[in-house]
Amino acid sequence: MKTLHPVAGTLALATILTFWLSTVLTEISGSSEAIRTVKLAIPWGFLVLVPALAVTGFSGFRLGGKWRHPAVTAKKKRMPFIALNGLLVLVPCALILRQLAMTGEFGTAFYGVQALELCAGAINIVLMGLNFRDGLRLKRRTAT
Repeated sequence: MKTLHPVAGTLALATILTFWLSTVLTEISGSSEAIRTVKLAIPWGFLVLVPALAVTGFSGFRLGGKWRHPAVTAKKKRMPFIALNGLLVLVPCALILRQLAMTGEFGTAFYGVQALELCAGAINIVLMGLNFRDGLRLKRRTAT
């Protein structure tokens, strides 16, 4: 678990960062075809992301168990928000954006949903980054 948890967490964070950065960079490029390609690819990335998040959550709760350390408590408090934000906001946004991109509808609805997706994604990136930081601090604490 001590190796599995950071590997799965890093993979999950890297996947979400890849989704977010790909979206921003293709928007900057202005190419409708690049935007379409990214929006069609992101749901396929769920095949990596969902298991990585599940393993991260499971292993984190196993490792954190009965610890009362403030960093563990903070990580446990963040996880439900990360999960709900992902399930209730990010996944539906990605699927809606995929559908809109497939039909070439890059109008107000597309950019409204994309703005929501980018904001929710940024929140999850920050929260997961805080969990990553706290995990590193805990690892250093237990290593000494």
